[in-house]
Amino acid sequence: MPRYAWLYVPKRASYNPRDSGEIMTQRTVVLGVTGSIAAYKAADLASRLTQAGVEVLAILTRSATQLIAPATFRALTGRPVAVEMFDVTNPHSIEHVSLADAADVLLIAPATANTLAKLAQGMADDLLSCTALATRAPVLIAPAMHTAMWEHPATQANVATLRARGARFVGPVSGRLASGGRGAGRFAAVEDLLGETLALLGRYGDLTGRRVVVTAGGTREPLDPVRYMGNRSSGKMGYAIAEAARDRGAAVTLISAPSSLRAPAAVTRVLVETASEMRDAVSAALSDADALIMAAAVADYAPAAAENRKIKKTDEPLLLPLTRTADVLEVTRGRPAVRVGFAAESENLIDNARRKLTEKALDLVVANAVGGPNGPFDTDESEVVLVDSREATPLPRQAKRATADTILDRVVALLGSS
Repeated sequence: MPRYAWLYVPKRASYNPRDSGEIMTQRTVVLGVTGSIAAYKAADLASRLTQAGVEVLAILTRSATQLIAPATFRALTGRPVAVEMFDVTNPHSIEHVSLADAADVLLIAPATANTLAKLAQGMADDLLSCTALATRAPVLIAPAMHTAMWEHPATQANVATLRARGARFVGPVSGRLASGGRGAGRFAAVEDLLGETLALLGRYGDLTGRRVVVTAGGTREPLDPVRYMGNRSSGKMGYAIAEAARDRGAAVTLISAPSSLRAPAAVTRVLVETASEMRDAVSAALSDADALIMAAAVADYAPAAAENRKIKKTDEPLLLPLTRTADVLEVTRGRPAVRVGFAAESENLIDNARRKLTEKALDLVVANAVGGPNGPFDTDESEVVLVDSREATPLPRQAKRATADTILDRVVALLGSS
């Protein structure tokens, strides 16, 4: 048996993340907020976790209440907020072990230097430290403090001790501090904390133990040092699929063409630019993959040769010889076990998707109708048709994350039958 409590398997060893229609329904995060000026960012984190369907039970230290009111967290989470060990009005205060048992993840954000020292020493002099000592759930810590405090040998020793016990850390990062200076110690981005927490909550999902490769974005084929041939893909669908697979327990590799989107936390992102670079990256990532989901818009043609100098404007028509790019799906034919392609079509949507399904030996094609100057690109919603060898199933217009989960439902079923 592992030596430290935070390395133990928590109470719920398995669950179906689709049982209640919300992937994180019935998951509980105990959020510990300590006396750092970054405490106000914990409110945003609590809100986003709640929106994701997670039950959030907040514990505020006395110092934290000097910076942000408990009522803020109660309003955002809809749940009681614990502060005092012996607050008889809170169902979790006297029996503090109930919070430790309720947690699927104990998230301490922000964590001060004082809190790190108390955790490392196993102190239990307030509700948060008691809960940390009693829980067997994973502990995720987001430090926030002045650079000198973070870099002090005592703090670094405490962090090393906590890591050895199984605690995970996000941040701190370098940047502007509340003191006005710059350096390490800044609270990590809420997006990163959200992603890391959801990944921990999904560690026993229906893709646990699976490796999923996802492509996203639109490739760019250079014309000269300034210009390129590209397309309108934003990468939002591929990124949504990568995050959804992560939240269901998969180890995810996201191979992304240029995109303005933030790298998803707890996902391995590989950046590429051209179709040939994407082909090589996908081929390398498939060595131990269970599923490939090709959401990227890969160029079909590229300039025969990129100019070394900028092409100057003239009055004469510009003729650009084009050559066919490598077909990523063709290169990966036969691997991995499940292969999903996307088809953006301006006409004959279902017929063209069926043709692609057969010609590329795919298990599923996600067909997307395009039209007009912008089509469906760079939006947060999608309206697609799932085409397999038996039927074409239209999905309603919905958030891309919802579409991503429906696609992954199919992937899970295909992996189960493979």
